[in-house]
Amino acid sequence: MLEKNILIRIRKDIEKCVGKKVKLRANKGRKRTVVRDGILEAAYPNLFVVRICNEYDSSRKVSYTYTDVLTGTVEVTVYSETQEKVKIS
Repeated sequence: MLEKNILIRIRKDIEKCVGKKVKLRANKGRKRTVVRDGILEAAYPNLFVVRICNEYDSSRKVSYTYTDVLTGTVEVTVYSETQEKVKIS
C-alpha cells in the first residue's frame, strides 16, 4: 500500500512538470549510464514521455515508467524558470 502511494506521488509530480525542460539520468545496465536533456512531453497513467533533441537537430522520444523512477533506474531533474534543478524522486 505504501509503494502505491509513492507511485501516485511520483506521477503527480511528473504531471505538474509537463512541458518543462528536464535532465534524465538513465541506468542502462552493465555500468552504462546515459545523461540527456529533453522536454517532458506527456504523462500517462503508467508512463511518461520525454522528447530528446541533440545537436544535429534530430529528436526522438523515450518513455519510462514511474516504477523506473521509484527504483532509481531513472533520475528526473526538472529545470525551473531560473535554470535551477529540482530533482523528482
